[in-house]
Amino acid sequence: MSAARVKALVALLLMVVAFVAGEAWRPTKHLSDTQAKVDLEAMFPKTFGDWAVDTRQPVQLVSPDTQALLDKLYNQVLTRTYVNQRNGQRIMLSVAYGGDQSDGTRAHRPEVCYPAQGFEVVANHEARLQAADQAVRVRQLVARQGGRIEPISYWVTVGDRIALGPGEQKLAQLRFGIAGYIADGMLVRISNIDRDAEKSWALHQDFFSGMTRAMSPPVLARVIGVPGD
Repeated sequence: MSAARVKALVALLLMVVAFVAGEAWRPTKHLSDTQAKVDLEAMFPKTFGDWAVDTRQPVQLVSPDTQALLDKLYNQVLTRTYVNQRNGQRIMLSVAYGGDQSDGTRAHRPEVCYPAQGFEVVANHEARLQAADQAVRVRQLVARQGGRIEPISYWVTVGDRIALGPGEQKLAQLRFGIAGYIADGMLVRISNIDRDAEKSWALHQDFFSGMTRAMSPPVLARVIGVPGD
């Protein structure tokens, strides 16, 4: 047998071994099956502090084709508009939950989906929103389309960890995959319409503080992850 043929057979054998090993290590258990069932409608309070859901009109935060994609990628999608009963300020909340955060259903991040809808992202930075006893890492964007200026705060959880960027998300998936689990995940987005971004970040903090205080500890852990990021 020629040396070239031997090399080809060895390469083929290594490919087969790699494929078999990959299949053997592929996680098969869903992390969501080990925890309480997610019900976004019940988990996110409709009233807290001065905030209450505006039931007078439906909210459409994304275009119909983007909404169809979200419905395909995620098990549950929640969209609401809240009104501050004291000063009339409004916040839009969007939550997407998926029981499988593998590469095929990776979170649909605002810096990707907003430009796809014709927005320009004119600011993008990492920040923190303060819960009762936990500072939560978030990404804050300012999206612009014509005269509409929309400051956005969002975060993504994979399992019980915040994963703001694709690299962090991949590492979190790997950590659960090594343990034999397919991780679930959640994307939570808070936004409002205002040209004053600094004023909006303060409004997001006020809304976030009230919302998280109204959640039970188990629900809060699912929504903002556990400390240690």
